[in-house]
Amino acid sequence: LCAACLQPGPALEKAVSAFRCVCGEDGVSLGEAVRQQHGRDESVHRCCPPDVVVFPRCVEEVSALAKICHRYDLPIIPFGTGTGLEGGVSALNGGVCFSLRNMDQVLDLHQEDFDVTVEPGVTRKALNAHLRHTGLWFPVDPGADASLCGMAATSASGTNAVRYGTMRENVLNLEVVLADGTVVHTAGKGRRPRKTSAGYNLTNLFVGSEGTLGIITKTTLRLYGIPEATVSAVCSFPSVQAAVDSTVQVLQAGVPIARIEFLDDVMIDACNRYNSLSYPVTPTLFLEFHGTESSLDEQISTTEEISGANGGSDFQWARDAETRERLWKARHDAWYAALALRPGCKAYSTDVCVPLSRLPQVIVETKEDLIQNKITGPLVGHVGDGNFHCLTVLDPSDSDEVQRVHLFTERLARRALAMDGTCTGEHGVGLGKRALLCEEMGPMTMEVMRSLKHTLDPKNLMNPGKIL
Repeated sequence: LCAACLQPGPALEKAVSAFRCVCGEDGVSLGEAVRQQHGRDESVHRCCPPDVVVFPRCVEEVSALAKICHRYDLPIIPFGTGTGLEGGVSALNGGVCFSLRNMDQVLDLHQEDFDVTVEPGVTRKALNAHLRHTGLWFPVDPGADASLCGMAATSASGTNAVRYGTMRENVLNLEVVLADGTVVHTAGKGRRPRKTSAGYNLTNLFVGSEGTLGIITKTTLRLYGIPEATVSAVCSFPSVQAAVDSTVQVLQAGVPIARIEFLDDVMIDACNRYNSLSYPVTPTLFLEFHGTESSLDEQISTTEEISGANGGSDFQWARDAETRERLWKARHDAWYAALALRPGCKAYSTDVCVPLSRLPQVIVETKEDLIQNKITGPLVGHVGDGNFHCLTVLDPSDSDEVQRVHLFTERLARRALAMDGTCTGEHGVGLGKRALLCEEMGPMTMEVMRSLKHTLDPKNLMNPGKIL
């Protein structure tokens, strides 16, 4: 730091001077519009802007900036693409937002080893574009074009998780900057084995930590071969129970299905309107099969047989890439399709996950709860994992409706907990599920979490107010 940065004065003012010494005038912003942009994500939580936004270009700058924040006791809020759904980037106590968009390099690609290391500004779509000539891809797909390090921070998953797993199963190593600027590599610097039993699993401690333990500045990821053949299909069912029963039975039959997504009648109607489609307005499964041509025949035959036994319609096929793309775009646009049901309103997505055997019961009971309480809430989900979302659409100016939706989401989460599930399958805890996390984990487990947080971040500077 220069001499001017070390002179007495207000902490934030001195810190800003020091930030400029690290990453230049262009790497520091106090502008209101920039701060507002970095104080919110895609959630319903109100905007809480930071006091300043910094734009580091490398891990050395991240470390230096963190040391300054540690010196002046300034909160640190990591920011990737702002596509989260739980208020994870809100600067509740002000502080410094670390916007990592300028760190956007794909660093080490090892095609023969099926792994790659990326910086936090690299999104999943950017990585797959980079890989397009290699025959490899990264399949974890939360819908949004999210930052891969941000996806690690929230333990994201998505439509492909039933076959390829979540971020937790696909992160091999992380480079993390701690609150005091220390740089650690969770599996050892440069290490990328496919498996390990060496020491504590620090990688998975930081996966899902939502920026509360450190700033993820690199992640090493598993890659997969692009399947020889891919086929998608749509199948309609007479009831929610029939569609979900089919899902469970397909998985119990050992079909290695790549995607199996559920949309209820309200959701499929919204998708039809939003995407100009014409699917029957009944509970529906979107499915996708990956493999060789011969293996697909067997997978499809078994799935069709199970679906037919549960009253499912004949499959509508999407075999070419363009048709498949259109089908899955409709699924990924579910959020916007739900919002279009009530223009001018806001949406909140629930995120419960239960054991597969309890899935039919929890979805049927949730559907009944929605109807009984007159709440607009299309259901959509990654039912192959037991994870589904209720996209509740509400008028934030209607206090009665806001209260009804709040009570509904609490009932739904506790319904999932009563069925041995979790309050969040992939969105994270953020601001809205902190009390539910305590119910889910119990007091002793929460105390262990607090102890870990205190050890790594004794000043509580890293994304304070989230998770705990």
